[in-house]
Formats: sequence, C-alpha cells, structure tokens
Amino acid sequence: MDGDSDGTRYIVDKRILPVVLSKTIEAKELLEKGKANTVHEAVEMVGMSRSAYYKYRDYIFPFYEIDEGKIITIHLLLSHRKGILSKVLNELARLGANILTINQSIPIHGVANVTIAIEVKKLIVGVQELLSKLEWIEGVNEVSLLARE
Repeated sequence: MDGDSDGTRYIVDKRILPVVLSKTIEAKELLEKGKANTVHEAVEMVGMSRSAYYKYRDYIFPFYEIDEGKIITIHLLLSHRKGILSKVLNELARLGANILTINQSIPIHGVANVTIAIEVKKLIVGVQELLSKLEWIEGVNEVSLLARE
C-alpha cells in the first residue's frame, strides 16, 4: 500500500475485479498449489505479464491470509534421521517465519511428532505455500495446520 493509505482492508466480490487482478490471483494459486514451479510459468498459464504480476501480488490475499501478526501451529511427522528438523527450521526462517515454540516427541518406529508455533506476520509466502514447501523437504512425512490464532 502507498504511504497515503490508512491500512484499511476491504472485501470485494471477485466477479467485479479487473481482469489483471483476477489473473494475479490465479497465478498466485498456481504457484501455491505447485501447478506452476516459477512465476514465469504461472503468468504464461494465466496469460499475463510478469511485471503486472509483480505489481499486484503483494496486495492481493485470500481472506484467510489477511490476519497479519497471527500465530499458526503446525504439526509434522519427521523421519528419525539426522538434520531433518534443522532443514525444517532453516526453511521456516528463509520464508520469514518467527518460531515461537517447538515441541518434539521421542521418535517411535523411526518417526517423531513435532509441533511448531509460528508467528506469520513477516512470512514472504502464504500459509498454504509454507506448508507445501515444508512437505517437499526429504524426511518430512506429513505436514498439517493444527491451529490459527
């Protein structure tokens, strides 16, 4: 938002959005769901320019992502191998997550339950994309959103 904005947010029916904003939403969804691996692929799939995407992407969010400063709790099942939790924590830091708590069980049958509470205020991706990126880490068997506060 520009410097003159008071930060007020509005809910707008998607049907009245200009085409470029609808395409920005579609491109973000393709990236978040892993149907496109790069911005270039996503914008080609929806038929828009990269410059338009970059112009609007930081101003369009699904309704559930608007609550900045909120806390989410995620649950992970991790294989009991050296360095997997470290890779998860590094990815969370890379994506802008502020880790508040970590609880890990003793591994049983080669799998450990891990619960992490995260402040999402400064995430550089959406919550769903964050979960998707964690799922791609080798040794992460399952990722789920437990709570949103």
